[in-house]
Amino acid sequence: MRAPTGAGRIEPEAVPADGSGAAPAVEVLVPTRDRPVELATTLAGLAAQDHPFDVLISDQSDAAASFDTEPARAMVRVLELRGHRVRTRRHLPRRGVIEHRAALLAGSAARYVLFLDDDVWLAPGTVALLHEAVTELGCGVVGAAMQGLSHLDDERPAEQEQFERWESSPVPEALHPGTPEWERWRLHNAATPVHLARRHLRPGERWLAYKIAWVAGCVLYDRAALEAVGGFDFWRDVPEEAVGEDVVAEQRVMAKFGGAGILPSGAVHLESGTTIPDRPVTADGLLRG
Repeated sequence: MRAPTGAGRIEPEAVPADGSGAAPAVEVLVPTRDRPVELATTLAGLAAQDHPFDVLISDQSDAAASFDTEPARAMVRVLELRGHRVRTRRHLPRRGVIEHRAALLAGSAARYVLFLDDDVWLAPGTVALLHEAVTELGCGVVGAAMQGLSHLDDERPAEQEQFERWESSPVPEALHPGTPEWERWRLHNAATPVHLARRHLRPGERWLAYKIAWVAGCVLYDRAALEAVGGFDFWRDVPEEAVGEDVVAEQRVMAKFGGAGILPSGAVHLESGTTIPDRPVTADGLLRG
């Protein structure tokens, strides 16, 4: 694996496409806990993708693993039938959501790692678009923001004001709370990514890249960039109950290598209840001091 070439652009590696048996460049990393129905739905979305990737599912359920149900097992079989390597494992005891992501990263050797939450369904073609975008843009991270489709009729023009395209490859950005750039997080509320795509995608355009504060739920990293900023090893520096790991990891990558969101998103939030109802502290707040 080639290391990043410095702040800014990352040069893509050649990926074998000759059926030589080389591992795919992308691995999808799915952390899950007590969500058998949602996980099966997430795997169904992956099974409909027409792109090479491996899958690693890591479970922290209180009882039976979320992947240990007939619907989930059926989707694993479909994925395997379509040529994807699927690994499932238990990761206990729990030491927080950030440590879980660190363990998933450590368990993968792929050039690109797609962190996909267990309550996100991906439209066909989404993994391919993310991989195409991160390699073409040469940045460290690309995300497809989750869309809550129950809000399709709830368009929020005021929350679209911070939208700005990347007209060229993303450049490194250091973001700070209280700045206009930080307010880009509002672009991902409700079904706003759907409304943004309708407004800003140009005729014949497969996808567009835009400036973000961070993206939750579906985030593809260039592994070299993520590891260059320490990955999720900051789990050791915060309490187990800390959340907000996406904000820290993505913004650290963006500050050195740049990052973007893409439209159309293709990531649909299942809008199930959260498995983390209590969020007393955020890693971002703690680490900023």
